[in-house]
Amino acid sequence: MTDTQTGTDAQAAAEPADDAQATVTMRIWRGDDEGGEFTDYVMPAVEGEVVLDVIHRIQATDAPDLACRWNCKAGKCGSCSAEINGLPRLMCMTRMDTLPEGEAVTVAPMKTFPIIRDLVTDVSFNYEVAKTIPAFKPGPEPEGGCHVIRDHEDNKPKYAGPRFFIRFAELEMHPLDVNDRRELAHDRGLGMCNITKCCTEVCPEHIKITDNAIIPMKERVVDARYDPVAWLGRKITGRSKKTAEEASAG
Repeated sequence: MTDTQTGTDAQAAAEPADDAQATVTMRIWRGDDEGGEFTDYVMPAVEGEVVLDVIHRIQATDAPDLACRWNCKAGKCGSCSAEINGLPRLMCMTRMDTLPEGEAVTVAPMKTFPIIRDLVTDVSFNYEVAKTIPAFKPGPEPEGGCHVIRDHEDNKPKYAGPRFFIRFAELEMHPLDVNDRRELAHDRGLGMCNITKCCTEVCPEHIKITDNAIIPMKERVVDARYDPVAWLGRKITGRSKKTAEEASAG
């Protein structure tokens, strides 16, 4: 072996191989309602993956007992919601290449709901709130057809949240609906929203929740409760809606 060859070999040994595979560190919360801690999983980086893809690879290799919930993997159902680097996001819509490179990616269960295990939370509250909202009920068809909280434990049972505020607005603003949900919206914590647009910022569908639903619903609730002109107008025109109680009884 010549001196030239020896020098070349030494240089090659000191340099990292070009095909050395990059890795990602996923810092995942593991535990249950009695407590837990974050555990690091180092996985090979794969181009084009979202957070949920990496979670699935961890389940298939290092942690088959890791619990997480998912369904559509298309950003529609919300089942894979988690706190990613401290913000509520959908794991199926959060691309790994949009997260800070070289830093661990923290994945934790949503703070809003009670923890069952690992990333799975108890979301039964959603169904209970949904049961209290009267369904859409159109009045007589007009002639010619129709046209179409998370950091305060004491507040959680009283605060329905943006998902249901959107539902209130969707039904309340329909021109043919005859049920009145304004008082119910107030009772379900609409007034507790401070319109900082946090829900709009993290909405995977980019819905302007605050501007298009919460603020208009707040205005409607105020009109129903405090505006004497609106009250007089309803008396004169005879236009009224059924309250939630009346709708349920009917």
